[in-house]
Amino acid sequence: MLSRDEQRKAFKAGAKEMLSPILGIAAWGLVTGVAIAQSTLTTWQAVVFCVLSFAGSAQLAALPLIVAFAPISIAVLTALVVNLRFVIYSAALARPLAHLTFRHRLWLSYLVGDVPFALYTRRFSHEPHSPIRVAYLTGIVVTNYLGWQTSILVGLALGASVPREWGLELAGTLALLAILIPMIERNRHTAVGVLVTAVVAVPSNVLPLHLGVLVSIACGVVAALLSDTWSFRGHRASV
Repeated sequence: MLSRDEQRKAFKAGAKEMLSPILGIAAWGLVTGVAIAQSTLTTWQAVVFCVLSFAGSAQLAALPLIVAFAPISIAVLTALVVNLRFVIYSAALARPLAHLTFRHRLWLSYLVGDVPFALYTRRFSHEPHSPIRVAYLTGIVVTNYLGWQTSILVGLALGASVPREWGLELAGTLALLAILIPMIERNRHTAVGVLVTAVVAVPSNVLPLHLGVLVSIACGVVAALLSDTWSFRGHRASV
């Protein structure tokens, strides 16, 4: 059992780890906030939308459907499919965090994002039962959440005054790649999912309504889960 001082140190270490990629995350948040501000949503609707849907890719995917007055079921389904990768995150974090209460796991699951998951996995892939893992993860996800929501609100405030020539989308993409590449090198199941997603994305790009993105993500998630399942069964069979 960690003391409060040890938990505080682990939290600060996680927060410090998140400071490096936070600029790229903020760039994505700013782009998302500007896109939402330029939609037909009112200010309060935009704020509630950002707070309740803490997921940039899902927000950008669902926003055109909401603006076009598509059925809410379609917008929700689109957001869910775009975020299918979180099924992998949940499977990976289930065992290390199984000792926490349901309420604790619930709010942590809301805060976990792409970069925090990658940073946590890189730090504890060989120490899944480290006593500092929960406090460290909390520091990462809280810092990520505050950075994202702050940049979203700034984007909402700036609205159309941010020129597209700033290339903020590229900055966010490069920041995510800097985290993703080491993660692929360390985890072959992630590499399988990324590879399948990339391969399927090319031919499925011709599908209407950007359904190719959804199809490729779904195939990547299934491939990564199957890879993890087969690896686990092979390990049990060899023991």
